[in-house]
Amino acid sequence: MGKHSFQAFRSLLPTITAFALLHPTVLAGQQSRLASASKPVEIAALTPLPSAPEVAEPAAASANGSEAYPAMQVVSFTGPSSESASHRFWDLENSALFALNAGAAAADFSVTRANLASGGQELNPVTRIMTGSTPALAANFALETGGVIGVSYLFHKTGHHKLERATSMVNFSGSIAAVAYGATHR
Repeated sequence: MGKHSFQAFRSLLPTITAFALLHPTVLAGQQSRLASASKPVEIAALTPLPSAPEVAEPAAASANGSEAYPAMQVVSFTGPSSESASHRFWDLENSALFALNAGAAAADFSVTRANLASGGQELNPVTRIMTGSTPALAANFALETGGVIGVSYLFHKTGHHKLERATSMVNFSGSIAAVAYGATHR
């Protein structure tokens, strides 16, 4: 693993990242058709609210002993509709992306382990710490996949759905690039 081959790998990273970020699903809007076709829901109005009605004393007791109160004004609130929810976290696309990430991490582990067994060297400084043991190396790639799912979930919960998908795509691209590099430099 010479200095020249590492520089060639580093020169490919911007291309891989651009490919991942320009993927059609990243550029496409994340709203469903129902949400974009539905009427917008007014959450707040700029007009002042009506004053609260004053509490009136009961008018008179009726013949059966119940008291009659004047009608009170009802103020309704309409929150966001369930149609405007963009998507569930474990939808088909995320499940496929996470499965691809897990497969790419397994392939990366396999190629890395084979290269290390034949005298190669790990180029990733974080992963290099765990190259002394096969279980530690496997844990590194498993935690990488779990981390991608965790970061995607945080983006999902905060409403950043494009970043949610891009996280998986960028990690998948990086793993595939590492597999390709490791396979060509045995």
